[in-house]
Amino acid sequence: MTDNSERRAPVSDRARTRLKTIPAWRWLPAGALLGAVAGGAYGLLTPAQYTATSSVVAVPNGGQEADCTDALGFAQAYGRVATQLAVLGDAQVWAGVPVSTLRESVETATSPDAPMVAVSATSTRPGQAVDIANAVSRALVTHADHAKDRTGIRLERLARAMKPTQPSSASPALTALVGASAGGLLGGLALLARPRRGTDDDDQSRASVPGPANAADAHGTLG
Repeated sequence: MTDNSERRAPVSDRARTRLKTIPAWRWLPAGALLGAVAGGAYGLLTPAQYTATSSVVAVPNGGQEADCTDALGFAQAYGRVATQLAVLGDAQVWAGVPVSTLRESVETATSPDAPMVAVSATSTRPGQAVDIANAVSRALVTHADHAKDRTGIRLERLARAMKPTQPSSASPALTALVGASAGGLLGGLALLARPRRGTDDDDQSRASVPGPANAADAHGTLG
């Protein structure tokens, strides 16, 4: 029994030593791997989003004096009005979706150089994205027609929304890459934040505990 315990002790000591000597940089690939798996799963489980865009242009109204500067200014204003209830309330009739859905899916963009308003709609269904974008731009044109006698500016349809053939959301490969980058970053931060033992403390602890051979020699010398 004594011989077996003596044989097993060095093996357990070597195992603990190997565990302690595993490099700390293992957190980097481990974090990157976990991040890639999480990001890929997110990309696969999240429904694809499709975006369709229609555009309108501001032009001077017939019989009214207006220049390009006025048209550009009103285009900027109508770009902000497009997402308000006055326009979305009319658009919901043609789009067939509630106003809350329009607010979540519609975005507008204007140009500082051209009197144009781009209306973009995002949905999990390509056809619905087209319907929403065209409905909002149509409602915006109607809203501008009610005020064209006062403003001297009207809106005209420049381009209708086309059915998107590819999703505008990130692909699973891209989300996996982003997840791997984020996981690697977190692993690096964990590596930097881990507690470290000083080498001086290790040396002192080793020097204070004599090995079995040294202790036996010292006992024989004293004897």
